[in-house]
Amino acid sequence: MAKKEVINLIDTFSEFKELKSIDRMTMISVLEDSFRNVIAKLFGSNDNYDVIINPDKGDLEIWRNRVIVEDDELEDENTQISLTEAKKIDEDFEVGEDVTDEVFFEDFGRRAILNLRQTLTSKILELQKESLYNHYKEKVGDIVSGEVYQIWKKEILLLDDEKEELLLPKTEQIPSDFFRKGEHVRAVVERVENKNNNPKIILSRTSPVFLERLLEIEVPEINDGLITIKKIARIPGERAKVAVESYDERIDPVGACVGMKGSRIHGIVRELRNENIDIINYTSNMSLYIQRALSPAKITSVKLNEEEKRAEVLLRPEEVSLAIGKGGFNIKLASMLTGYTIDVYRDIDDFDEEDIYLDEFRDEIDGWVIDQLKKIGCVTAKNVLAMDRDKLIQEADLEEDTVDEILAILRVEFEDEE
Repeated sequence: MAKKEVINLIDTFSEFKELKSIDRMTMISVLEDSFRNVIAKLFGSNDNYDVIINPDKGDLEIWRNRVIVEDDELEDENTQISLTEAKKIDEDFEVGEDVTDEVFFEDFGRRAILNLRQTLTSKILELQKESLYNHYKEKVGDIVSGEVYQIWKKEILLLDDEKEELLLPKTEQIPSDFFRKGEHVRAVVERVENKNNNPKIILSRTSPVFLERLLEIEVPEINDGLITIKKIARIPGERAKVAVESYDERIDPVGACVGMKGSRIHGIVRELRNENIDIINYTSNMSLYIQRALSPAKITSVKLNEEEKRAEVLLRPEEVSLAIGKGGFNIKLASMLTGYTIDVYRDIDDFDEEDIYLDEFRDEIDGWVIDQLKKIGCVTAKNVLAMDRDKLIQEADLEEDTVDEILAILRVEFEDEE
């Protein structure tokens, strides 16, 4: 019965090997090491044992090598055999010769078999974790798919095709993401952690790399290297800007990425929960690059400060809100894409001599508040007063009380003049 148990044990781990993609030679090595470890625990050494694994038949052989000694000189039955016992095997044996005989693991007792099972399980688990870590370490930056298995407050547990666990943290989910158990989810492998040989595969749907890989899938010219993605800036679930370049003048990189009637970009937009994606032509001309990055707004002029990486952009008053965009997303993404801090100013042909620049109110209004107003193109007092109160609150990202206080200060100034 014991022998049968050992052989079944090997069969079990042979099946386990198939499931966990552990290669044949590694599995044989693990089995051999496990048997040797148990033998070493029993006898203090395994140096005089040969363990032969036969994976095709699913069995093993254990051979023990001992030296023949005189009957009265026998000290260690594990490494020595008496001449009398040796002659029972072969009459021609003499003292000093080596005897090799087969031993059966089941003869070592039930405790040895249990010890073997524990050793094998530990080694296989270690191998499985190592294999999982190496497999996904090579997939960092690639899109993978998993089935939603468990939904928690801070993360979602997914299972891949091999039933391995993948984690999608809440912080790596698009704000409008909503998943149900059993649903299949696509994400990019963000990183692989391995603390105490316990690999964790972290996925992301908010990474710019996720958008980059989706574009590679949908746009063959990118996958073929005819179009290069130079930079991606994302505010997940809201808006993204992608700068692309083609080295072939016959290829329009923007048109190729968008596709006929938006056919190529629509699938990506749906995957990203209706994230608005702007594709622009990359250029090394920074002024032109900033103009394109602020699309759909039309820029009058751009003044660069390359040392401080700042750009002062002049626009017609009606273009300012387009440049800033809903929630300030457009100007924020343009800054992320170009690497420049962008300040927008209204282009006023005829400056009202009675108007006052906001900087002159720094004694009454905090400097950071004035800077917020200037970011949305409000350079003068009349610029601010001409804007709708609610629009000021939203676009300048200021508290209601702060806006009311600003408006009161500015109105008083003009009432005094009257």
